[in-house]
Formats: sequence, C-alpha cells, structure tokens
Amino acid sequence: MNGVVEVRALFLAIMLAPLLHITEPCPAIAQTQNSRTLQTQPARNAAERARPETTAMNAWTVGLAGGLLEGAPIRLAAEMARVVDDGNNLHVLPIVTRGATENVNSLLYLRGIDAAVINSDALEEYKSQVPDIQQRIAYVLNLFPSELHIFVRPEIQTLSDLAGKKVNFNTQGTAAAYSGPLIFSRLGLEVEKTFIPHQVALEQMRRGEMAAVVFITSKPVDAFVRGRWESGFKFLATPYESKFEDYYLPSSLQAIDYPNLIKQGEHVATIAVPTVLVAFNWPVKSNRFQRVARFVDRLFSRMEKLQEPGFDPKWKSINLAATVPGLTRFPAAQAWLDRPRSTQASQ
Repeated sequence: MNGVVEVRALFLAIMLAPLLHITEPCPAIAQTQNSRTLQTQPARNAAERARPETTAMNAWTVGLAGGLLEGAPIRLAAEMARVVDDGNNLHVLPIVTRGATENVNSLLYLRGIDAAVINSDALEEYKSQVPDIQQRIAYVLNLFPSELHIFVRPEIQTLSDLAGKKVNFNTQGTAAAYSGPLIFSRLGLEVEKTFIPHQVALEQMRRGEMAAVVFITSKPVDAFVRGRWESGFKFLATPYESKFEDYYLPSSLQAIDYPNLIKQGEHVATIAVPTVLVAFNWPVKSNRFQRVARFVDRLFSRMEKLQEPGFDPKWKSINLAATVPGLTRFPAAQAWLDRPRSTQASQ
C-alpha cells in the first residue's frame, strides 16, 4: 500500500512540476528576468517617445481639471473636450478631481494640468499662501453662476434667526461646503455647521431637527421644484453688498424658478458664485501657453456647437464677453474677442 502511495506522490510531483516552475520561478531566474526588464524598458520608452506621432500627440494635449464625477463642472469639461477635439492638433483630457473648489490647487501644483473649472471664491484660500495668485491664474470663460439658496423652516424669518442653529452645507468637496461657510463668515453668522448629504438634511428639516440647508448651485434646484413643502418653508434673502464685490455677483430667485415656493411677481435677492474656466498664466512663448491658446481659439469658435441639443442647457446662457471679478482674462481669449466678427467665425 505504501508503495502505491509513493508512486502516486511521485506521479503528482512530475505532473505539477511545470506548473510550480511557472508560478514560482527560482530566485536566480526571477533575478535574470527582472534585470532584463530593467535593461530593456527605458530603451523601449525612449523609442516610443521619439516617434513623430507620439511627439505630435503630446505637443497639443491639454489637461483640464473638471471636478467631482457627479457634478456639473466635470460634465461641462467633458463636453468642451468633445467639441474642441481635433485629432493630434488638439486633444483635451477632462480630469475627475476632488472638486471645483480644490481645482486651484491642481492648477498650481499638479503636473499636466493646464486649465481648470473653479469657483471664483476658491482664490480666497490662496491669498496668504500665494500672494501673486491673481497673476498666476487668468480666466478664459465665465461658465455659469451658482446661486446661493438659503432654505429655512417656517419659524426662521431672518438671517440673524439662524445664529447658533443647525445649518447643513452638503458634503465636503461641494460648492456649498466651501463657499457656504465663507459667505456665512462674511455675513457674521455663527451657526452649527453640518456636512451631510442634502437629501438627509432636508428630511431632518421636515422633522424640525435642522433649521436650514444651504445650496450653492445653478437654479432651479430639483429638490425645490419637485418637493412638496408645508406653508412657511422658504428662501431667505441675501442682499448683494460691498463685502461680496471681490468674488460674487448679484442674483435673485424668482417664481419662474420655484413656483411652489415664491409667489408670482415676487423675487428673493441673493448672490451667485461664478463657476469659471481658468488657465495657468504660462509665458506667452512657451509651448504650454500655445496649447491653451489653441484650445481657447477652438472653444470660442465652436461655442454655437455647444449650444445645440444634446449638450448641457447652461451653454445657451453663456456670454463669451462676461467678466470675472478679481481676475484678468487669459490673453488668447481677449485676443479672440478683439478680432472682427468675420475673423472669429472663420476660425
């Protein structure tokens, strides 16, 4: 019996030996294989980089920092990339990031980023760290305003009534989570801040556990259009004052936006945070500047394409000449606007 077992064991060892050799090579073989890889890989990469088509492809590639996967900025970045694409002559790469409020950091320090979608007031955070921030970054396009919505329970009548009460600013990385506390600070409002998903906070509001929610996004907001709210739930007015002139714009919420919450003919004054396409201010004669300049030319010249069905409706309201508080325009964008209309159309 022992002899049979030994024969079987020997047979299995012979059959499995090739498999064991493949999966677990001896150290000497592994060392040889690794050394070969290390020796050949750099040469192969160098050869690939030297190919003319590879050089051409990289020469006109633009990295565009968009935002969170579920947000509007990354969608707009993807649509821009789709419209301006011109093969090896221009290839825009829209990049999912930690959010439009953090894209300034990406633009300043992340390799391969030439342009970004940001909220204009994100520059506030960099004033002390990067004193020349407004010279290092230039705006290309004022994409759309994100209106401040302060939605409150019936017992809240004024902004001062929110002092010390629980107010939600959505999850970290969103515009509300960054800009909301900044705006409240400028208003001199000390509240108990929470950063949970808005749909959860709205249910807490209904139960009286939350005094207000702060949205900062383009109107109309679906939750207020489709939601059914008891009498007294409302938006609070935030008048535009000198304290907001550096980054913000005046705006309003109207009955056409929220017919269930605002009476016909009335409006609620508020402010808006511009969502902006910006670029790093590369030296004019550098290749990076030329890439962005080509991107700007093609984007501006094909704006009508972006306003066709199939693209985000926000493109229809974009004004190429609109300015951005606190920033200068990217030189190539200004040059395009200064051209005669006939020349613009022919690009």
